[in-house]
Formats: sequence, C-alpha cells, structure tokens
Amino acid sequence: MIKLCDFRTDKIQNAGATSKAAYDQWKAAKPARRHIKGLLERMAPGRIRCMYCLDSRGTDIDHFEPKARTPLRTFCWDNHLLACSHCNSNEKRDRFPCDPSTGACLLIDPTVDDPADHLKLLPRSGELKWHTSKGQHSIEVFGLNRDELRKGRADACEIFISGLVRWHDQVQLGKIEAAMRTAVRLRRSDFPEVLRTLEGLADTPLASLLEDRHFPEALSAWTAGSNRRGGFPQP
Repeated sequence: MIKLCDFRTDKIQNAGATSKAAYDQWKAAKPARRHIKGLLERMAPGRIRCMYCLDSRGTDIDHFEPKARTPLRTFCWDNHLLACSHCNSNEKRDRFPCDPSTGACLLIDPTVDDPADHLKLLPRSGELKWHTSKGQHSIEVFGLNRDELRKGRADACEIFISGLVRWHDQVQLGKIEAAMRTAVRLRRSDFPEVLRTLEGLADTPLASLLEDRHFPEALSAWTAGSNRRGGFPQP
C-alpha cells in the first residue's frame, strides 16, 4: 500500500501538485484505495462504524485535510479516516477550519485527539456539549448533534444501562459464559462513547440519577472488573 501511495504522490508532484492532479490520481488509484479502506475497516469502531459519528456504517475514505487544500497529502496514510457518506459528503465536505492566528486545525482528529478532552456527552438526551474550540467546530462541521445522532445516543444510553444490569445479574448468578457474551456485545455496540460516559459516572452520585436502582452497583462492578483486567470486564 505504501508503494502504491508513494507512486501516486509522485504523480501528483510531477503534475504540479494541483488539486486537479490530486483528484485525478485518487480516482485512478483503485488498488491503493482498496488497501486503505480495508485497513481502516479493521480499525473502525463497532461494526465498521464511521469514525466521526460512530453510528452509520463507514463507507467512504475521508481525507481529514481535504485534497483541495493539500494535494500532496492525498495519499498520506495518517490523513485517511473511515466515514459514512453523510458525515463525509453532506456535512464535512471540504471544510477544514483553522485558527486564524496559529493556523492550527480546529477539528478533532480521532487518530490523535481524545474527543472527551473537547466534548461532553449528556447521556439521557444524547446531546453533545463542547468545552473547547475544537469541540465547537467539530460539532458544527460533522453535524454531531443532528437529530438521528442525538436520538441514537439517547437510545444507546437505555440499552447500556439495561445491559450492564443484566451483566451484573449474570455475574451474581454465576452464569459466567452468559456474562462474557453480554460483555462482548456491550463492548461492540454502537455509540461506544455513551458507554464510556456512563463508565465515568461510576461511584459518583450521578449514577443514581439514571433511574434504574440496580444500575449504580452494576456500573461499579463493571468498571472495577475493567480496571483489574486491562479494560475488558470479566466475571
């Protein structure tokens, strides 16, 4: 893949490093695109989900820094992300806001940034709040608070709460294999950021505000098991 990408980058360079050359070479590079997409799919969250919204299936190779802006990064591996067609074509397109003073990118790059440093999720409503400029611009550019995402995250919150309680019940009843299967399903579920947010509520008064009276105990057991076993709760 690297050889194929380097070959295409040389082609762009020799053609004057224009955006047209970048688009032409990208369109012609079917083998390189196939390799890139295959690797991205292996890295994608859940069931090959979009790396921006984490909801829809990732179908497109998105250039984080658009081809039109930096043609010579068209085939750079670290400039590729797997995105759904909505995030890529309907929302982000060629937008790439930068700080006017420093020139630094004002979008969250999920390959290097922890979204939790810039965004806060309200699990019950499914809404994202920002607490940095990167968070603010990312919500706007990627459309991260569009209706289907807010509703999906809110539904996922209910699913995770009931799932964690079920996992805890299975552990207490000694149903080890069933508990393991439940843990795997929870870790592979859509909207993993919702589960991560709930995990952050463990052993806090906020956990008791989520209505299910069994949830705080289940959540504490889940996070304790996760901490003991390197991130994956087991009975």
